[in-house]
Amino acid sequence: MKVQIIGVGLIGGSFALDIKAAFAEAEVYGCDTNNAHLTKAKALGIIDHQADLENVRQVDVVILAVPVNVAPEVLKQVLDLVNEDTLVFDAGSTKEGICKIVTNHPGRRNYLAAHPIAGTEFSGPEAAIPNLYRNKTNIICEVERTAFKLQERALEIFQRLGMRIRYMDPKSHDKHIAYVSHLSHISSFMLGKTVLEKEKNERDIFDLAGSGFASTVRLAKSSPEMWTPIFQQNKENVLETLKEYITNLNHFKELIEDDDFQGVHREMQRTNHIKSILNGIN
Repeated sequence: MKVQIIGVGLIGGSFALDIKAAFAEAEVYGCDTNNAHLTKAKALGIIDHQADLENVRQVDVVILAVPVNVAPEVLKQVLDLVNEDTLVFDAGSTKEGICKIVTNHPGRRNYLAAHPIAGTEFSGPEAAIPNLYRNKTNIICEVERTAFKLQERALEIFQRLGMRIRYMDPKSHDKHIAYVSHLSHISSFMLGKTVLEKEKNERDIFDLAGSGFASTVRLAKSSPEMWTPIFQQNKENVLETLKEYITNLNHFKELIEDDDFQGVHREMQRTNHIKSILNGIN
């Protein structure tokens, strides 16, 4: 099986590592606009060969792991080039826009719209890690628009990588992911910003920050180059979630201002229910 990864950073590189581990016969080609990333990915053994976009004509699987603002155009280029037996799937965090753009493309049946809910705050080929996708949920959109034999190939790959599958329409995907992923990143970035603005002594931040702060602000180390386009692509849903989040923050602030600490306790107690939900998922 010949696989071409377009974008050899954390997401694409981790796919490459896991596919090579799961499929002994797999041969992985890497493609990236950053030549330093390609060289590093080859040196680390993440990919077997460096390649250009034209090489997708010769492979069985193409994985698109590029920022969501460039993904639609790259996807159209790929679908123009691949043969009818080639599976193409992406890993982008927004789905409605990219699905709309290729709706009428002649190669639409080659494409599977996917979003593995996996990642870390790090980026680049060095960030790629084995088993990133094991026991993670992979959301698939508009599966009926992908050729059945290519669906089967994709599901075999996802199964061997240990992923759970959820099916969802693109609009619902973008709405739900705004709450459980995009809002988390905004909260983390803004918490980090607040602390940096108010705590001018960086040594104090380092010395006083406990594990709670470190875990909450972890996502603020994520790549702005990746996340700015995500917020732009999912603007409508992100604004809706922010409005609700700000309403809750203001309500919590008002409870404290009014010395209503029983109300504060009730709010936190209700929210503790999240533990049972996440424990159930685990």
